Amino acid sequence: MKEIIPAIEKAKAEGINAVGPVPADSVFHLANLGRFDAVLSLYYDQGHIAAKMLDFERTVSVNIGLPFIRTSVDHGTAFDIAGKGIASSVSMEEAIKVAGDYAFLAKKKNKRQKSTPSPPLLLQHH
Repeated sequence: MKEIIPAIEKAKAEGINAVGPVPADSVFHLANLGRFDAVLSLYYDQGHIAAKMLDFERTVSVNIGLPFIRTSVDHGTAFDIAGKGIASSVSMEEAIKVAGDYAFLAKKKNKRQKSTPSPPLLLQHH
């Protein structure tokens, strides 16, 4: 809590509509109802399981805080169906689309920062 609450306060001060902390046992239900545009999970399994329950094929993992954009599919290796020609490409397509969206927004943000200072850009995907 000593890191979470100050981070939320800082985001609010920068004009980001941030709320929390919200209990993990209800936050995904509330997000699914439209109360939130995005959910930031502090633990991989806390977010991964809930998101996959909502949409198994289109769930994408996004790592933030890296010097490059990193997205990945949210399913395992699927060794049980490998080589059978029955695997779906939807998750890979979604991961590529999300990476492209983030790259576009990052490029747009970099152009703005070179011309005039602006507040940080909130990258959201849902």
